[in-house]
Amino acid sequence: MVTSVIIRVSEARVRPERFEAFREMIVSAVRGFPGRYPGLVDHEVLLAPPDSLLYVSRWRSEEDLADYAGEHWRDQPVVLPGEEEYLLGPLLVRHFTSAPWSE
Repeated sequence: MVTSVIIRVSEARVRPERFEAFREMIVSAVRGFPGRYPGLVDHEVLLAPPDSLLYVSRWRSEEDLADYAGEHWRDQPVVLPGEEEYLLGPLLVRHFTSAPWSE
C-alpha cells in the first residue's frame, strides 16, 4: 500500500549579498517545526547559491498542511517576519504528490 504525502516547495529568490544570513534565518526558524507540527513527515532546506533557496516539506495530509500554512495553503506562502528584506521578489509556493512506480 502506497501512502501519499503532499510535498510543499517554497522557493525564495534571495539577494546574493544576503544569502548566507537568509540561510541561517530559515534553518533556525524551521529547526523546531517537527515538534510543532505533528503532520510534518520530513523537511529540508536546499541551497543553490548565490540566489536561490528552497524549503521542502512533506505532509501527511491537507489538514496537516493547513494547520501549518493556513486555509489558503494552496496558493499563499508562509512568510516569516522580516523575510522580505532578504528577497528579490515574492516567494513561490508549489505542491506535489508522489507518482507511484507501479500499482
